[in-house]
Amino acid sequence: MKRPVRLEPGQKLVLTANRLLDGRTVWWREDGTWDLRIGHAVLLDADVAEAALSRALEESQREGVVGVYDTAVLPVVPPEPVTVREKIRAHGPTVHPEFAVETAQ
Repeated sequence: MKRPVRLEPGQKLVLTANRLLDGRTVWWREDGTWDLRIGHAVLLDADVAEAALSRALEESQREGVVGVYDTAVLPVVPPEPVTVREKIRAHGPTVHPEFAVETAQ
């Protein structure tokens, strides 16, 4: 059973996964495709996130992604994950700026 994501007031949800080909973190776009940049992720309200997650899970094998789940973000540009784990997945390792992930729109 999926662990529910706790949303604080003003937070949204995004869907994330890992690309099967190379393990890179990807973010679900409004058109149902996956993107390497969190800035292209669609922001979802809790009431529609479950349906979007179900759709993404159903299409995950065809789209070449694994480990699809939702996570809370602050609705800024680009969206900012609220947990340390997701911040690292979105922006890259914490060891050196050279390895940071491009987050621009």
